[in-house]
Amino acid sequence: MKPRYTVGIDLGTTHTVVAYAPLTVPRAGGRPPKPPAIHLFDIQQLVAPGEVAALPLLASVRYHPAPGELADGEQQLPWPATSLAANAAGIEAAPAPVIGRLARQLGAQVPGRLVSSAKSWLSHATVDRLAPILPWGAAADVAKVSPVQASASYLRHVHSAWDARFPEAPLARQDLVLTVPASFDESARALTLQAALQAGLPRLRLLEEPQAAFYDWLFLHRDTLGAELAQSRLVLVIDVGGGTTDLSLIQVEQLEGQPVLKRIGVGNHLMLGGDNMDLALAHRIESQLTAPAAASTVSADAAGPVAARLSASRMAQLTDRCRVAKELLLAADAPDQTLVTLLGGGSRLIGGSRSVALSRDDVAQLVVEGFFPAVELTDSAQQGRRGIVEFGLPYARDPAITRHIADFLRQHAPAMRQALHAGGTDDLTDTPDTPAVPDTVLLNGGVFRAEVLGQRLQQTLAGWRGAPLRVLHNANPDVAVARGAVAYALAQQGLAPRIGGGSARSYFLVLDEPRAQVHRAICILPRGSEPGQEVLLSDRTFALRVGRPVRFHLATALADVAGQVPERAGDLVDLTPERFARLPPIATVLQLAPGASAGALPDTLPVASQAQAQAQEIPVQLLTSLTEVGTLEMFCVSLADPAQRWRLEFDLRQGDEGGGTADDPASTAEDRRQAASMANAIERIDRVFGSNKLKVTTKDVTQLRAQLESLLGDRERWPTPLLRQLFDALWQRARGRRRSAEHERAWLNLAGYSLRPGFGDPLDSWRMQQLWSLFSAGVQHGRDNQVCAEWWTLWRRVAGGLDATQQLRLLDDFAFNLHINEEGAEAGTPRPVKGSDEDMLRLGAALERIPVDYKTEIGAWLLGRLQKSMAAPAKGRPSDPAADSITLWALGRIGARQPFYGNSHDVVSVEAVSGWIETLLALDWKRVEPAAFAAVHLARMTDDRARDLPLALRERIAQRLQAINAPAIWSEMVRQRMQLDEATERRALGESLPPGLKLMV
Repeated sequence: MKPRYTVGIDLGTTHTVVAYAPLTVPRAGGRPPKPPAIHLFDIQQLVAPGEVAALPLLASVRYHPAPGELADGEQQLPWPATSLAANAAGIEAAPAPVIGRLARQLGAQVPGRLVSSAKSWLSHATVDRLAPILPWGAAADVAKVSPVQASASYLRHVHSAWDARFPEAPLARQDLVLTVPASFDESARALTLQAALQAGLPRLRLLEEPQAAFYDWLFLHRDTLGAELAQSRLVLVIDVGGGTTDLSLIQVEQLEGQPVLKRIGVGNHLMLGGDNMDLALAHRIESQLTAPAAASTVSADAAGPVAARLSASRMAQLTDRCRVAKELLLAADAPDQTLVTLLGGGSRLIGGSRSVALSRDDVAQLVVEGFFPAVELTDSAQQGRRGIVEFGLPYARDPAITRHIADFLRQHAPAMRQALHAGGTDDLTDTPDTPAVPDTVLLNGGVFRAEVLGQRLQQTLAGWRGAPLRVLHNANPDVAVARGAVAYALAQQGLAPRIGGGSARSYFLVLDEPRAQVHRAICILPRGSEPGQEVLLSDRTFALRVGRPVRFHLATALADVAGQVPERAGDLVDLTPERFARLPPIATVLQLAPGASAGALPDTLPVASQAQAQAQEIPVQLLTSLTEVGTLEMFCVSLADPAQRWRLEFDLRQGDEGGGTADDPASTAEDRRQAASMANAIERIDRVFGSNKLKVTTKDVTQLRAQLESLLGDRERWPTPLLRQLFDALWQRARGRRRSAEHERAWLNLAGYSLRPGFGDPLDSWRMQQLWSLFSAGVQHGRDNQVCAEWWTLWRRVAGGLDATQQLRLLDDFAFNLHINEEGAEAGTPRPVKGSDEDMLRLGAALERIPVDYKTEIGAWLLGRLQKSMAAPAKGRPSDPAADSITLWALGRIGARQPFYGNSHDVVSVEAVSGWIETLLALDWKRVEPAAFAAVHLARMTDDRARDLPLALRERIAQRLQAINAPAIWSEMVRQRMQLDEATERRALGESLPPGLKLMV
């Protein structure tokens, strides 16, 4: 079926909008077709229980009703419940979610059941965006979905609504364009495509939102474009949406009276938008509700004092009310003030409601001065801890959008100056010291419906430029992006003005050690490359390791360097930190196709041994392209057989935590010295565990660690690249561990230490797969207690690299050993590798990926164990301070507010941990100091109110800490969000981390 329509979909943080135009055919005589009109697609959605209406905006939210909350038939839409919108791929939970306007209304009434800002979560790289984590902070009985699933559900709703209206032209068969923020990285773009695939939309193109907004303006003014842009040389598009601020620069050149447009720059990802403004207002209202003097501003129906800090779900409810108030008070005909009402809960839904007066001046002061302050072009965005952190999302530290714009313009000053000179605007760009500021601006995004915000930006930009600038009128910023997506597709057909420029970024393959200050890199895709254009680095040949792990570090640069010619494909360049951004690494194990030939390696390849390389490496060239959907695609192409390609894919689940690589080339004298020391260290490992016939004494085995430290320095300072080289050497000789109990102890100890914490290097996931293959076999010398202890120490050390299924398998052995240690084992009962209580408690505390219910159960068991131990002296039995210390340490780790490596949605509930704290507060912290340390981690401040304990309880803990003269950082951790110092971090984990790896903040 051929497509009949071009469809543009704006999958926004706040709203989803769809526009379309019929595909055209050439007119008589071969004349080009007339550009069709672009229409908005009104999306059918629930606006009240049982009531459906077609609206141009679909709220990008979903409400998860409780069983029986909505009667049968109240969720009925104009398509069957079994269609794509209801249960695609079987991922939706029952009852079915409500999507759109009614979902927002229900979420404003019932807290804790509304999924919002899914688009912001798609770009949040420190969480698993494929895990069911939304609604954030919701109760255990509320169904949860991943950010990808939530985004897919909005697209599925659109899919079903379209198919219901146009059954003869299914949406999946149309020419589709889906918009994304220009600042979305490759991971976020790929996840957006995954959401579209889940929604039954496998074929579409991606378009950056600022470009789409400009395409809409171009299409609306296509007949008078020459006159409209006659005085413009450089257009700055500022798109402030619900979740992100996007910036793009578009150069305008005049050719025979018509403008030629080229996109020359985009901004970095900035999680800052309307959501932040709503949160700021909500924080102000919350302070009035909770302040002692709030009685004068709280309505008469208030029922007593409220909690000192609203819960996460109540705060989400208040934030939505502030959004409505903000839009009302910033409108052109705004009233002087409005009431923001926070409903009560349960039986006091109405009687327990509270209202606070919010004035127009209050909103203007907070939003205009807080987010659009009048600043200088030389001002930089502040990096301190000033931004609002809420609902688990890491919003921008500095809320001042004008400062971020100033940073962006300074970053792109060379390209802007060149664009302005090309247009003849010499009076403003005579010298490199003169500020380069665009002469034209287009504002997009719902926040600019408030004229006062647009006026402030115009004043600020004009002040920087020293002259007035032109503002391109955007009549309807809510729908401009969806309309522009259609205009973009029409432009590709020659039916509308087109923006050139290709890829907004240059992409580089990094050759140096990842932590270096200046990186040597090869340009693999130059900025400006057009979609579909393949770039082969024919002058560069690489040796690809087949059948063994390989990893590629990539970087991207958004701006050219002043005075330098832009890079071309294959150019070798230096990248400085201020110029480039790291991309998730590509790490994989590539296999040679059956029957394929590796080919011959050129003599010029920098390999140590050509003979050895022939067996393990093959010569390849790199081929890259910008796909039609706007993502980077990269292949290794065999020189011997160009038909054989290996596709390299980005790791979507996590970024590079700072680990290095075992294969980075030595480029300095110090690097060469370290390489020689490492060669000697591997020789020592091979002597003990290798297949050689040299006689090795017990002393040689037991002193191996000391020998390695004498060669490589104090092992506490061994960096991740060195550690992983040691592990790789140990793994290649793993069979040698079986020779004696001493061999097994040494191997387990060194292997666990070298691979801790199980992540940090892009290839660690592959290493962990190899290591896990040993688990089922257990140890060779199981009668040796120290061998068993080293076995469990290894798994505790690398637990961060194990998935949830593997951790549950460890949990089985944890429970079995503790039961046997306490009750004894029946004769003939098979048991795992034996482990002491201390081994098991340390192991159990490190399993952060097990279900929350198991963590809660373990915590309750630990408290019972502690209470039994504390009561022992009263019953004439001796106490065991060492055992109590381990119990308390494990309790603090299991219930920690801030996981080390686990997802923050998998922490023990606030209610459960609050109960644990009460038990700890009953102890004498001067006598039982580990209780204080455990309480600190149970109450550590995260700025995420879904995880943070009540303020009153945290204050009690802080006061107790001060009373026993605990380290100052302990009290600070309870009162504010902060990074741990080295000593506290080491004690919390039971061991140091490799240099460069830090606890999540």
